[in-house]
Amino acid sequence: MLQMTRAMPPIDAAPRHAARTALLAPLLAGLLAALPPAALGAPPAGPEVTTPAASAAPPAGEPPAAESSPDTRGLDQEIQGLKKDVVDLNKDLFILEEELLFPANTQVAVFLSVDVGQFFALDSVQLKLDRKEVINYLYTPRELDALLKGGVQRLYLGNLKVGAHELVAFFSGKGPNERAYKRGASLRFEKGVGAKYLELKIDDRQRKLQPEFEIKDWE
Repeated sequence: MLQMTRAMPPIDAAPRHAARTALLAPLLAGLLAALPPAALGAPPAGPEVTTPAASAAPPAGEPPAAESSPDTRGLDQEIQGLKKDVVDLNKDLFILEEELLFPANTQVAVFLSVDVGQFFALDSVQLKLDRKEVINYLYTPRELDALLKGGVQRLYLGNLKVGAHELVAFFSGKGPNERAYKRGASLRFEKGVGAKYLELKIDDRQRKLQPEFEIKDWE
């Protein structure tokens, strides 16, 4: 499933980042405190020992002793393990954040899939939910390539109360003969107690020699 973060609904990011930072800060502080000073680029603590200049040079006729380098493989593995723990925690926090912001009883998600290439090249999609614009998404060539290879994008995620609603989608791009092409599709649906999933589908219709746009309700 293709996940594109720009498709997220317009939510104030400041409280979300502040909450995540507050959760991560104690963990990072503990991880840094557990690391030895050498891992942080600081010299080990302890009294400074001065060596006489005479003892610094090896006796005449003897080769200089090779400097011994400490084995840091164990330390590197420990650091990599700590980094993985931080990444895993960040994923868990992201999932928890979505569950808190979009509980299952009010959640509505809109996905987009594309099966075109001959009659339509997608540029942007605009969504209106109950006559209110919720997202206007402009695609990059890389994102379009991923969709054409079978990817499915979560275009919108939001909250809706139980009852009747209407979703309207406008598709803009290039149609046959490279001409500007804009079409729309709409769907009236009923939001129940559980999460609601809708899919925007763009298909080539060989018989009509034009693209077809529809909205599917995943009941």
